[in-house]
Amino acid sequence: MPVDAVITLILGALIIGAAALGLIRVSGHLKATSDTLETLDGGVQVIVAQTSTVVPTVASVNASLAPVRAFAESI
Repeated sequence: MPVDAVITLILGALIIGAAALGLIRVSGHLKATSDTLETLDGGVQVIVAQTSTVVPTVASVNASLAPVRAFAESI
């Protein structure tokens, strides 16, 4: 096999190896990002559960303040 062919094969293998290493690193970063987003989604779901009573409470407060609002509008 000529020397030029061997050098070409070695350079090709090095380029492919570098690309593979880069793709493996990207895959690791994407996995870490996915884990972070799953944790964040869990935290958001906790906030949603804890604030689920706000809407009924606000409606109840507005209903009980209706006489006050009517009096204030009459002034």
